[in-house]
Amino acid sequence: MHERRIPEWLRHAPTPGVRGFAVLNGIDSIARGVLISVFPLVMFRSLGDVALVSSVYFVVGLMSLATGLLVPWITRLIPRRFVYSAGATLYATGALTAMTGSPAAAVAGLAMTTMGTVTTFVCFNAYVLDYIAKFDLGRSETSRMFYSAAGWTVGPLLGVTLHGLWAPAPFIVSIAASLTMQGLFWWMRLGNGRLIVKSTAPPVNPLAFLPRFTAQPRLVAGWMFAVLRSCGWWVYIVYLPIFAIQSGLGDRLGGIMLSLTNCALFLTPFMLPWMQRRTLRAVVRTGFAVSGLMFVSAALVSGVPWLAVACLMTGSFFMILLDISAGLPFLLAVKPSERTEMSAIYSTYRDVSGILTPGAAWVVLSVAPLAGIFAAAGVGLLVCWGVAGRLHPRLGRRRVVLPCNAAPCDCRAKCNVGGAG
Repeated sequence: MHERRIPEWLRHAPTPGVRGFAVLNGIDSIARGVLISVFPLVMFRSLGDVALVSSVYFVVGLMSLATGLLVPWITRLIPRRFVYSAGATLYATGALTAMTGSPAAAVAGLAMTTMGTVTTFVCFNAYVLDYIAKFDLGRSETSRMFYSAAGWTVGPLLGVTLHGLWAPAPFIVSIAASLTMQGLFWWMRLGNGRLIVKSTAPPVNPLAFLPRFTAQPRLVAGWMFAVLRSCGWWVYIVYLPIFAIQSGLGDRLGGIMLSLTNCALFLTPFMLPWMQRRTLRAVVRTGFAVSGLMFVSAALVSGVPWLAVACLMTGSFFMILLDISAGLPFLLAVKPSERTEMSAIYSTYRDVSGILTPGAAWVVLSVAPLAGIFAAAGVGLLVCWGVAGRLHPRLGRRRVVLPCNAAPCDCRAKCNVGGAG
């Protein structure tokens, strides 16, 4: 009698790789991309005032910040796989709530989808750091952007188009995508990740890691890059559609521009060789310099709306370059024993930018027209260009390990020659 053997793929789940995480992120981009251009329109139509819309985003940002900081503590009480699933469920619940159309439901739906985003983001980053080698992080980020290109390219235009035909339609698409994302996550069997701890368990409160975070300039710089880059996207996603409506360009222009911008995501595989021929410092500075100058230029030519939109779109192309490269200084500096906690601190960039952008918009709108927000974002990006000049010139390069008897090394143990990555 022949013994039946359990298939290998059932007994031992394959180790998740770059492509698996990229596909998971690609489905996430569909769930978020189809609503990203719809929520600003729904909020503006429901509330009718730019300053009031900014206040709502400000409060939602505070809620999201608190959620992100609590995720590491929650994952020590509840397995990470369930926390990730809860975040994906918040996507669907938020879309279902906002689908009703009332102002209160729109605000509640925005809050739930935002908290779902930060929850899944913290867990996703922790999984990536668990399973992807440091020297593959650049390839992982490029693949992640490439696989998310379809969702971010088609989603915004599809969202505003479907919303014009039947208001609940984009929310239904988002619900279906979020449920698919959760199904793929469980199929990948990521579990709770690889637990790497010190002999003494670290504090469960992520705030206890803030002193260690602030003591590492590369972590602080990487977080700052993420915050200001995210502020630029906030301005592009939220205030460009409102600027288009106020300038008489129509309520679909924001979704169209965002879709056109995200077409550049398909070019990310070609960006990687260009990046590899240059230092990470040069790549990051190029992205911040051009995007900052374009946002400032958009404010200066705001009297010609189409020209201002063109400047913003040009700047957004270089922010995609920053999406690939500007997070690497942080990721390359994270210690294995601090992955979840530092991922939680890093993820606060979304919430801090979600607080900083509408807060700055309140101040700017009190003394300047809407275009002044573009100038403020451009100045912030240029500040990051200056800070990026202090990055180590060999940051991100793969280290070459030589034996102790190899010239020019004369040490007693092997030494690392080359990059500081």
